[in-house]
Amino acid sequence: MGSGPISQQKGPDLIARVRKWVRRAAITCGLVLVTILGVRAYDAFRAPPLELWHTVVPHEIDAAQIDAADWRNWLAAEDEAFAEVRANVTDQLPAEDRVAANRFFIGSPMNASNFKTDWNRSYVLMPEGAPRGAVVLLHGLTDSPYSLRHVAVLYRELGFVAVGIRMPAHGTVPGALAAVRWEGWLAATRLAVRHARDLAGAGKPLHVVGYSNGGALALKYSLDSLEDPRLARPDQVVLISPMIGITGMARFAGVLGWPAVFPPFAKAAWLDTLPEYNPFKYNSFPVNGARQSSQLTRAVEKQIAAAAASGKLAQLPPVLTFQSGVDATVSTRAVFDTLYRHLPNGRHEVVLFDLMRGGTYDMFLRPPFRLPLKLFVPAAPRHYAVTVVTNVTGDHAGIDLPMEARTVGAEQTTETAQPIAGRWPRGMYSLSHVALPFPPDDGLYGYQPREDFGVFLGALEVRGERGTLLVNAENLIRASCNPFFDYLSERIAQTVPATH
Repeated sequence: MGSGPISQQKGPDLIARVRKWVRRAAITCGLVLVTILGVRAYDAFRAPPLELWHTVVPHEIDAAQIDAADWRNWLAAEDEAFAEVRANVTDQLPAEDRVAANRFFIGSPMNASNFKTDWNRSYVLMPEGAPRGAVVLLHGLTDSPYSLRHVAVLYRELGFVAVGIRMPAHGTVPGALAAVRWEGWLAATRLAVRHARDLAGAGKPLHVVGYSNGGALALKYSLDSLEDPRLARPDQVVLISPMIGITGMARFAGVLGWPAVFPPFAKAAWLDTLPEYNPFKYNSFPVNGARQSSQLTRAVEKQIAAAAASGKLAQLPPVLTFQSGVDATVSTRAVFDTLYRHLPNGRHEVVLFDLMRGGTYDMFLRPPFRLPLKLFVPAAPRHYAVTVVTNVTGDHAGIDLPMEARTVGAEQTTETAQPIAGRWPRGMYSLSHVALPFPPDDGLYGYQPREDFGVFLGALEVRGERGTLLVNAENLIRASCNPFFDYLSERIAQTVPATH
């Protein structure tokens, strides 16, 4: 009986202590946030002034307007956006920006209007004869339709009509990404599918190919088609370096742009403001671009989980994913944890490209990358197949050894090995996020370019003194093409039904 008053007293004391710690935690979090924003604002204030291509935002039609548009309307709106860039950026460049390294200078070899084809624009590739099917190609964030043009050509050769759509806010100026919304990208995906089906005809196979952020869009559209009978359901989904799963910091990307509401700190709205020398990809990157991609990815994550819980994920078309074992842009592990572990049948496959093993670079690899790639893959048996493309044969590895595709099928534990064409070129120790969709002879990114683009970014050998180049040498030495692109092409071709 004597413990009653003591117990009653402990309750209020505990509540008071909890409130005290909550207040302290809130104050601490507030101070951390203020510090981060203060540093962010200070860095933005010290940064160089924004250029025209950062501040000009060409008009783009929104998601509702895209859904109401046809392909002709879309191309007309696209023409208007590019005309605005010409009038408000290219024609207004000050003398100091009229240099060869500026893609917006009309006299630059990197200005897309000087190329035989402006691959910043949406395109359609028609096959010879009647189409056997249709494919829609969805490029990545800061990218352009150029990135999947080789895959588009492959499909055309297979008898498919290929529709490569430019995502809103891409291909024009980086400033456009500061105002875009991801719902517009998804509406553009729906438009491209409608047009592809119209060109191919009803009842023909439909494939959707997504690269990076386009991979998230391809999945989102495919999941939406399970719910909405008005959407044409794909027969095959191909993902290349897909944006699946996000880091914890990416969820708060929008916070970094908060200081930009005050004009002196407008540069805080940008994560990077870099020289724009690449004709078909932005180097500068606004906070809003990261925020929209993060929101899209989160929507896809939730939809995958919901479809898995309801059983509808069993209706998802076969998914074939190509992923570099090392990727500084997206999470390779998320491909397995966020998507593939939920897939309920054996129609799906992940193809992983290993690092180059057994060469001089081995001694310079960071410890996690020295381990065999298969250690990072969920243990077999799995509900999906996994193929690792590697130069490891038995206990041996080396740059001169033949490459193999080592596969463990769905619900199996036995590995089979198949030799494939291609070798690691000297000087390359891994692929990268951006390398997979480009062959070695790509005119811009290849190390053996065949087309005369004037400047071959992939073939540059960057050796010299640091601090000399206009751009960060790290951006130039990143692997930009795939020496095993022929294998990637063969695997995609296998998903196309044989001619009847």
